[in-house]
Amino acid sequence: MGAGAAAAAPAPAAPPVVPPRPLDPIDRSILRLLQSDGRASIRSVAEQVHVSRANAYARINRLLDDGVIRGFTARVDHERAGQGASAYITLKIVQNSWRTVREKLRELPGAAHIALVSGDFDVLLLVHTPDNRTLRELVLTRLQSIPEVLSTRTLLVFEETDLAADPQEAPELSRE
Repeated sequence: MGAGAAAAAPAPAAPPVVPPRPLDPIDRSILRLLQSDGRASIRSVAEQVHVSRANAYARINRLLDDGVIRGFTARVDHERAGQGASAYITLKIVQNSWRTVREKLRELPGAAHIALVSGDFDVLLLVHTPDNRTLRELVLTRLQSIPEVLSTRTLLVFEETDLAADPQEAPELSRE
């Protein structure tokens, strides 16, 4: 290195990757309760899973710190919120354009879920719109004008069942 040349600073170390931690039956029960009612009090959670409040508090904080719980949100009845038409839309896209397409899909009004998937199509998009006319415009005008979108297929949603809304309706996994 010549005189006056600055030494390159070492690159900052990446944060350590926390490996997934297996959840025990109490953790899974806490998750089911919070999925059903994200506003449940620590006391209520503790009583329902039969642990102390301190234990419930510590477990919930660990689930948050470990990234198992990513946040708390409201479940919306889209029809009552004026979004009565819902559809899953499959998209075939230009190879290696996922990141570009994802950013454009995020801007769509009513976009609720975007997934890169394998199979006969590349992207699965869930949208909620006020009515079928708005849905048609979203597909024919907005989606099909994205240059990286090669084709779309729209699947209308006639009825939905939110399994997280009622833990009694959710299929039970093995309790091993």
